[in-house]
Amino acid sequence: MRQSEKHDDLRDDAACATDDAGPDAPSRSLSAADRVRDAILAGVLTPGSRINEVHLSRDLGMSRTPIRAALHTLAAEGLIDYERNRGFIVREFALQAVLDAYEIRASLEGVACRLAAERGLTAEQKQRIETALRDGDRALDVDRIGPAELAAYGMVNVTIHGMLLAAAQNRMLSEAIRMTINMPGVNTRNIVPASPRIMRRRHDDHHRLYDLVRSGEAVRAELLMREHVISVKSGLLANTEQRETDP
Repeated sequence: MRQSEKHDDLRDDAACATDDAGPDAPSRSLSAADRVRDAILAGVLTPGSRINEVHLSRDLGMSRTPIRAALHTLAAEGLIDYERNRGFIVREFALQAVLDAYEIRASLEGVACRLAAERGLTAEQKQRIETALRDGDRALDVDRIGPAELAAYGMVNVTIHGMLLAAAQNRMLSEAIRMTINMPGVNTRNIVPASPRIMRRRHDDHHRLYDLVRSGEAVRAELLMREHVISVKSGLLANTEQRETDP
């Protein structure tokens, strides 16, 4: 994919404001950071690729001032690096760093599940999880998992994990998990491809997690969430090793 095409994927169909002066400038900077972060985590902007400020300014309908502020924000988060004479580059993460992040994520999300089971789910959280579970059942009721099914299941995964974290009602924990998953390959929207059987087994975990949290079985919910995340890590490692051995 050419660099211009990558930035085209960031373009919003809605009309964008052209005047960046005034009190809305900080919120525009945040919006730019959110959209570039999403593009990195979704794989639209790939590791090692250069981020062109001029293209971003054009595509997001903003001046370069909030764009530059957004890029510095993402650099502080560790998602991009600044290289002299090259500008901002999407950071490349070593495989071991990604695997380590999964270990941390497993522990933190396990705690979130335990707290959710202890504190209970709201009616809205139950409704959203139940809807996501049904959506996941439909997405995986196929013989072959393709890009469309992965995308649909990615949204299901984000909703379920997000609702369980919200039910934990712990801001510090939420911030810690956000920093942990703020890495390509670890984010809940990035689904590690697997066979339909394995994907359905992962989604069965979601059903079981919901049942355990809803019934207040805190310890079992924590252990299952840890196992669930570690199983995804194992799948990622297996996929990587397979690619390295393929001729």
